[in-house]
Amino acid sequence: MIVQTTDPITGNDVQNLDDAPCIVDGGLKIYFESDESKQVYLDIEVEHPGDDFEHSLDNPVSMGPGDG
Repeated sequence: MIVQTTDPITGNDVQNLDDAPCIVDGGLKIYFESDESKQVYLDIEVEHPGDDFEHSLDNPVSMGPGDG
């Protein structure tokens, strides 16, 4: 498991890991300085490319020589 001891919200190193709030996401454990910092992190919305984007920027039509 990868352990991240730098709070991703404040950018500060978390010193006392025994008392610090943390989350485990797959193989990653993230420590936070405070419960408030942890909540800010959890409140960040995640985009889901298959669901959240209305338009595709893909151009499947060849545009000329050398354009596959």
